[in-house]
Amino acid sequence: MSQAPAHALESRLIATGVERLALLGKHAEALMAGYARNEVPLEGLTTTALNRLLAARILWRPDEQGGVKLAPKVRELIAEMLADESRRHVNADVAETLELLRGLVQSYREARDAGEYWRQEQQLLRLRQEVDDLNGRFADAIDSLWRRLNGDFGFVSRLADKIRENERAQKQIVRLLDGLALIDFDELITLVGSDGALRKLLVSGLQQQLTQHYTSLREVQRRLVELMARFRQQQSRSRLVAGMAGFLREHPGFVPGNYARRSEVPGLVNRAAPLVAAGAAALDHHPDGRVLGELLKHLPPPVHRPEPVSAAGVAAPQEDALVAARQQALKEDVERFYLAVVDGGEPLSALEFLAQGAFAWGEEIWLFQVIAEFQGLPRSEQRAFRLRPQESQAGRYNDVRLIHDVVLELA
Repeated sequence: MSQAPAHALESRLIATGVERLALLGKHAEALMAGYARNEVPLEGLTTTALNRLLAARILWRPDEQGGVKLAPKVRELIAEMLADESRRHVNADVAETLELLRGLVQSYREARDAGEYWRQEQQLLRLRQEVDDLNGRFADAIDSLWRRLNGDFGFVSRLADKIRENERAQKQIVRLLDGLALIDFDELITLVGSDGALRKLLVSGLQQQLTQHYTSLREVQRRLVELMARFRQQQSRSRLVAGMAGFLREHPGFVPGNYARRSEVPGLVNRAAPLVAAGAAALDHHPDGRVLGELLKHLPPPVHRPEPVSAAGVAAPQEDALVAARQQALKEDVERFYLAVVDGGEPLSALEFLAQGAFAWGEEIWLFQVIAEFQGLPRSEQRAFRLRPQESQAGRYNDVRLIHDVVLELA
């Protein structure tokens, strides 16, 4: 398509659109009357005007016996502009839009490869319009949900109607989430390739918009749950008040008793836990200071009982000496293990050396002392040895390492 015929087509399209929009404005009163009454009154329309509105598909006649009505798209347009939730139908057909986007991207690539820059710009413009329309449909649907929450859902008096409104809103949220889930960004990234304009439009820009839609839908769901819980709370209170009013009508002479002065309070009334009053002495109050002084005078003196020191005092140094002797013996045995590695020059297992030497130490305390001895060596001497622990993981989901043995060798 050359550039001149394309401009001529665009000019005809604009002229036709201006004419149709002028018809809407010229006969706005009759069209709004038809929107409110379900049929367009023909008294204020001439035959020529009626034929032009029918030809422009603004009005339509379902059958010969019926009257003239608004076209469905015109009715939806008016409902959208008026935010009339009772007649507003939000349609976010994502699958059809995605299929259209794939075709436009292929046409854009063909125009780019053929060097038809004007057609390439036209396809890019149509892509932007389709993406904007898709985002607009999602935004309108979410806005419709907010209006429903603040309108129909908020002013329903019966629980059954409230539940139905809640289910209706939840189903619309599910449909919107299913529509958003159809947009696969991995597919879009593969589709646009390395083209910067397409990646900015169909990947980064669209992903930012979808993030906002997901956030708005989460807020809508939170608001739905909040309103439903508040309604149930209000309904339980209203049922309590209605029940009390019915009881008073049946028992007009009923007088509530003073439950605070009764020794046995009914369980329905006695719901709160008893309060224990907190008390404190006011030291800045002189009468209280005198009373506290008298109380302190009458307190019995503390009795100090001497503790027996003889047996414990003698046993403590003996036990300390035994512990120190065992620690020194363990240290000397571990030093023999290190000297055996130095003399033999071969790697040696700590537990094998313990078993061969027939030492009276437990395996755990022996391994602790071997590792502690290595860590206590100076840096220069540590470089002469290599300590390799034989360990395993404590569990599949526990990253603690269990040391079963250590092997010491010369570096």
